Amino acid sequence: MKVLETDIAVIGSGPAGLAAALEASRLGKRVTLIERSDDLGGILQQCIHDGFGLIRFKKQLSGPQYAERFIEELKASDVSLLMDTTVLSIENEHKLIRAVSPKEGVLEIRPGAVVLAMGCRERTRSQVEIYGTRPSGVMTAGTVQRYINLEGYLPGRRAVILGSGDIGLIMARRMHLEGIEVLGVYELMPEVGGLARNVYQCLIDYDIPLHLSTTVKEVFGDERLEGVRVVKVDENRRPIDGTEEDIACDLLVLSVGLIPENELSRKAGVLISPVTQGPVLDESMMTSVPGIFAAGNVSIVFDLVDYVSDSAEAAARGAVRYLDGQAPSAEPLDVILGNNVASLLPTQYRVDYTGDELSFYLRVCKMESNVRVALRQGDRVIKSRKMPVVRLAEMVALTLLREDLALIESGMPLDIHIET
Repeated sequence: MKVLETDIAVIGSGPAGLAAALEASRLGKRVTLIERSDDLGGILQQCIHDGFGLIRFKKQLSGPQYAERFIEELKASDVSLLMDTTVLSIENEHKLIRAVSPKEGVLEIRPGAVVLAMGCRERTRSQVEIYGTRPSGVMTAGTVQRYINLEGYLPGRRAVILGSGDIGLIMARRMHLEGIEVLGVYELMPEVGGLARNVYQCLIDYDIPLHLSTTVKEVFGDERLEGVRVVKVDENRRPIDGTEEDIACDLLVLSVGLIPENELSRKAGVLISPVTQGPVLDESMMTSVPGIFAAGNVSIVFDLVDYVSDSAEAAARGAVRYLDGQAPSAEPLDVILGNNVASLLPTQYRVDYTGDELSFYLRVCKMESNVRVALRQGDRVIKSRKMPVVRLAEMVALTLLREDLALIESGMPLDIHIET
């Protein structure tokens, strides 16, 4: 068994892993980046549409273009790469990583700190309770995206999309442009799950129907999908009798949400939030296991890749402070989810945090207009931000600078909420 030592091991080379590895290397640490495939960039490589990098680079880039900016810098850095290498486990006490690869065989990697950047996975048919037979032609949106954009296959001729997440909306347009007849996008909720710009650019501009408060109840077909049955739902998401409609199709595309990829996190003993399904994180992006950090979609499902990269760089800086003996040690303050806040990252803060700034990322429970996002401690407002509208599909970032952080006192929890 080959044994490797490094300062920081980063698991995953998607946008989070690339950003974390580069930031830790810039700060003078030996970094090993571990990737289970033979390509860097993760899911970005199959996202050939534009819209990436608007915040960070002030440009509309495709997924591969966004990834390439980091990959080119990585090639010029001292970051060590372990490609085609699958991590099997992380032992939480000593942070020992056990991995395998066809080239190196069994590996034991001994880092001083670990950054988890495994991304997320798509929910499948079984997780949304679609009944019927099990024919081919029922696929997640990411699978369809890979088939069309990377493999050059058309997976069907007549498609129904279940769920209005961003990947589903984008693939509606992509399939239309490739000659697939997109019969409609069906969304269980009364509100669209993706960004507003994708609704206009991917559906309205191409006359693709959108059906809210409607879901797929059943699929038909033996070897190959032959059709689906859709049904309208009430305000409690229960099917409304008499509203069923059968649609002939050979492709059902599932865009029904993403789940942080945390099997390794659980094996390492990391505490998982029941709200985000990612690790419980503090202000340094450190998990409940000292020395193990998390970033990007493994921690919470972000809507913008720019936020993924920002969170990864924050995790890398936290890992460097940990290795340098400068990690915050004060008793953590809980950050409580207040009015109209559905999920939040991070949920703990230590008053001896020494970073220059700190960003909170949150999603709301419902759409509201003319609001203020506010972080409070007791009766004091630490930081607030006016917003014309907040939507379920769009993440909100509230960034505190050093002068804002200096206002936070020990001994009292924080709460973040939406004020109308």
